Amino acid sequence: MEFDYEFCPKCGGRLFVKFTEGRDRQVCSACSFIFYHNPIPAVAMIVMTERGILLVRRKFEPCQGDWSLPAGFVEWGEGPEETAVREAKEETNLDIKLQGLYGVYRARGERNYEILLVVYRAEIAGGELQAGDDAIEARYFKLTELPDNIAFRVHRQILAQLAQEAQV
Repeated sequence: MEFDYEFCPKCGGRLFVKFTEGRDRQVCSACSFIFYHNPIPAVAMIVMTERGILLVRRKFEPCQGDWSLPAGFVEWGEGPEETAVREAKEETNLDIKLQGLYGVYRARGERNYEILLVVYRAEIAGGELQAGDDAIEARYFKLTELPDNIAFRVHRQILAQLAQEAQV
């Protein structure tokens, strides 16, 4: 594990690496605070219609201009289901109804962090498709005609899994 932080978020003391609780962790030299490097929770939605799977084209880095599933980070005070509904509305202008959990994946972020990605199947409950706050475009693709520039490895993995399931 790489450690990017030098100072304690609690008191500002210098962090050092110490083997504790069965692994190397960063610990504050001043107040003994243990800095846990936990994955960041995020969600993605699989919205399938007769037109195909819904993807959004990213407006911002990382992977600006590439396509991804509608997705986003869980905010403080929000559960993953609420995040899914909020992110779908923000990115696609669609109201969705969750149909169930598709899977949970471990992913690597761009800046040395890990993501715990919770993926839901969802259906459209209302709204009109329109790219939202951090999307340039939102549109449907057949699983056999996906764009080459899918933003994240884990999204490519999920799309490949969906394509394989569709063939069975």
